[in-house]
Amino acid sequence: MIFNRNTLEEIKDFPQSSVGAPIPVVLSDEHKLFLCYYVQDPVEGWNGTTVKMVDADTADEAVAVITFKRYRVYKFGPPNDEAITGHPLYKKGLKPYSIFKVNGSSWIEELEKMNSVHPHHDKKRFDALSHFIFVFHDSTFECVVEGISSEIKSGSVKSIVQELAVKL
Repeated sequence: MIFNRNTLEEIKDFPQSSVGAPIPVVLSDEHKLFLCYYVQDPVEGWNGTTVKMVDADTADEAVAVITFKRYRVYKFGPPNDEAITGHPLYKKGLKPYSIFKVNGSSWIEELEKMNSVHPHHDKKRFDALSHFIFVFHDSTFECVVEGISSEIKSGSVKSIVQELAVKL
C-alpha cells in the first residue's frame, strides 16, 4: 500500500476510550459490526493517586458502543500504545487513545482494485466508504465502512456484548 496520499482527521465527537483498560471487544458477522470499550470517565474528585481495576465483568461502567454501517473489512490487534510509532500512519499524526478518519485511504483504494475484476464492479460504490482507526492502550482497531454511530450504555463490556450478540 502507498500511504503518501493518506491524511488523518482526528474524530473528537466519539467517546474517549479509557487510557488504562478500555478492554475493547469486536463483535461481527458478515453484515454487522460493533466495537465496545470502556469510556474514560474519571470519578469526580479523583486525584490521580489511586487505580481502579476493571475487567470485562466490571459492572456499572460507561461503555461505548460503536455501530458500523455496511462494513467491508476490519482488523484488530497490534500495535499497542508503546509500538504505535511502527504503524505506517504514525508519521501522519496517528497517536494513542484517539480516533481517526483516514482521508485518501490507500486501504480503500486496495479494496477497490481487488474488486475491479468483478463483472458488476462499480468504482462509485467505493466513494461512499470511510476508513477509521481507533487506537487503544493495548491494541488498534481499523475498519472500512459506509457509516458509523456511537452511544454510551451503562454496564460491563461483557453484558453489553451479550446484548449486542442478540442483534447479529
